[in-house]
Amino acid sequence: MRGFHFSNFQADDKPKGGFDEMLKLFTQLLNYTAGDAGETLAWMNELDKQYKFTTGDYGMGDFIDDLKDKGFIKENSKDGSMDITSKTEQVIRKSALEEIFGKLKKAGKGNHNSNISGIGEEKNADRREYTFGDSLDQIDMTASIQNAQINHGIGNFTLTENDLEVEEKDYKTLTSTVLMIDISHSMILYGEDRITPAKKVAMAMAELIHTRYPKDTLDIVVFGNDAWPITVKDLPYLQVGPYHTNTLAGLELAADLLRRRKTHNKQIFMITDGKPTCLKENGRYYKNSMGLDRKVINKTLNMAAQCKRLNIPITTFMIAQDPYLQQFVREFTEINGGRAFYSSLTGLGEYIFEDYIKNRRKTVR
Repeated sequence: MRGFHFSNFQADDKPKGGFDEMLKLFTQLLNYTAGDAGETLAWMNELDKQYKFTTGDYGMGDFIDDLKDKGFIKENSKDGSMDITSKTEQVIRKSALEEIFGKLKKAGKGNHNSNISGIGEEKNADRREYTFGDSLDQIDMTASIQNAQINHGIGNFTLTENDLEVEEKDYKTLTSTVLMIDISHSMILYGEDRITPAKKVAMAMAELIHTRYPKDTLDIVVFGNDAWPITVKDLPYLQVGPYHTNTLAGLELAADLLRRRKTHNKQIFMITDGKPTCLKENGRYYKNSMGLDRKVINKTLNMAAQCKRLNIPITTFMIAQDPYLQQFVREFTEINGGRAFYSSLTGLGEYIFEDYIKNRRKTVR
């Protein structure tokens, strides 16, 4: 019988269970436990009591055995605890990339395209007449032959220079990015976990660049009382410390890392939820968490201006809604000539990825 047969919807009451489903939960929880496999498995045991995602055929013991056999966890020879492996770290990065980047409606192909046309590498929709100096690979032969037939007829085929149609191409750009992550104590205050979304964004960006834009570079800088670079492998284990917010140190380190890069396009993405509250002078910390300290703020603004002179725009993702903090960000952004987003935690990844993908600036020398 042709057509469609409709019936009442029957929900699938079977428990999901199984290794693949439990692995997804395991990798998600690792983001919240800073990569602690033992604590993650303990959480899963508690969650299993409530939600019963294991079955009589496949229990937590089977899952742990499979994690070991498949190379996702290994036993620490020193104390017998469980540690995740590099294979698990890669799974976490891929999961973060799918979670964040998969939500975007569209993204450019290849490397970042610029808005400058000419003798480039990426085709675009623009067409024009041939001019002396255009390369042969720019000529659209199908369109040129069609022009010749229209202009001269098909009885005595003739192709002249005036028939040639050139396909414009865009330059591909290389981008060097420093992602700054605030790890001051406020990133876990007020009952809100802000560090985990920041870690997910960093891991997803690292995986995106590695797989889709391998010529781009990504450096990651964390800043609290001080600032220091971390590697992608460090991200799952990143935790907030009992720190103040030394934004100046983070910017200084980020600018120094970008000075060493030979690309024309350089940028800083900064994820923070608070105001600068700390400086380091002559080996001693100057701290003031009460309001906006002009000494701290002025030096931070001076660094923003210096980044502008170095052609390094700073995009600030402020994940706090306090009006006086937003006023500081506006002043900071105006001095640097960068951009600012006042983002919720749920939209943080999309904001950063869209801004990264749509970066089409190019300096041609």
